[in-house]
Amino acid sequence: MFKDTVYKEKMTKTIDLFSKELMSLRTGRANASMLDLIKVDVYGQKMPINQLATVTVPEPRTINVQVWDLNNVSLIDSAIKKSELGLNPQIDGQLMRLPIPDLNEERRTELKKMIKNIGEKCKVSIRNIRREANDEIKKMLKSKDISEDEEKKSEKNIQNITDTNIKIIDEKVELKEKEIMTI
Repeated sequence: MFKDTVYKEKMTKTIDLFSKELMSLRTGRANASMLDLIKVDVYGQKMPINQLATVTVPEPRTINVQVWDLNNVSLIDSAIKKSELGLNPQIDGQLMRLPIPDLNEERRTELKKMIKNIGEKCKVSIRNIRREANDEIKKMLKSKDISEDEEKKSEKNIQNITDTNIKIIDEKVELKEKEIMTI
């Protein structure tokens, strides 16, 4: 019997990753998860900022990064500047303040394109998982592990799961675009 739960789980993980990526996009308000995708090359490996410092949001337009090791301040500073977030850290010893500037119309349009692009990549991943599932169904049919009726039923089920997940992605993209355009 074909198990669709494995593929359902893979699709759910893909959407979770997509949601994290969306959270890291700047919307004009300070959000600690904006820095989640930035990796700092330190101690011979790439590490997220939240493993090197305490990230807090003291007010709506500021993120504070309290770096634990003074030697890492310049590394974190350069990683933030290299990111596409457009932030310019102000350093005060081991404390970095990241003022979040207002989004101008050009940057909002740019962010909308980025959101659509990230959403499209996520949809491609979901479709690849569907293809992988359908390939397994075909192999099972060939080796007579399932009947043709079961094959059709399984393929239809995988397609329904795929459609549901793509709809979720579209809704998240639309929601994030509205959030960016209304601030």
